[in-house]
Amino acid sequence: MNSRRKGKAGELEAAHMLERLGFHARRSVQYNGQAGDADLRTNLEGVHVEVKYTERLSPYAFMDQAVRDSRGRALPVVLMRSTRRPWLVCCRADDLWNLIHAALRAQAAVQQDHAQSEQAEGPVVDQPAT
Repeated sequence: MNSRRKGKAGELEAAHMLERLGFHARRSVQYNGQAGDADLRTNLEGVHVEVKYTERLSPYAFMDQAVRDSRGRALPVVLMRSTRRPWLVCCRADDLWNLIHAALRAQAAVQQDHAQSEQAEGPVVDQPAT
């Protein structure tokens, strides 16, 4: 698998992993490898997500790229993994509490959305078994 295809597969897999954890996430469309765009669009407000799916993990190099691409406007976070290994989340220690707060706000918003959609649909009425 070429590196571009592997990168796309990693981004899709990372987005699905975040969805399973209760966040909204989708792969952002990057044309011509335009630098500065996050790899994923999420509901983690103020968080810039880079994804690295490679056999040689270089967390400091990955974080340097995330810091550069976020341009000081968002918290840089790197999701990374190697084949047959679990996803790792990398952030600067000084940013950890801000990441936790962003995650809690995002999950609260998702829960609120679910509650509002359930309320709009009305109460669920059990049908008698036939």
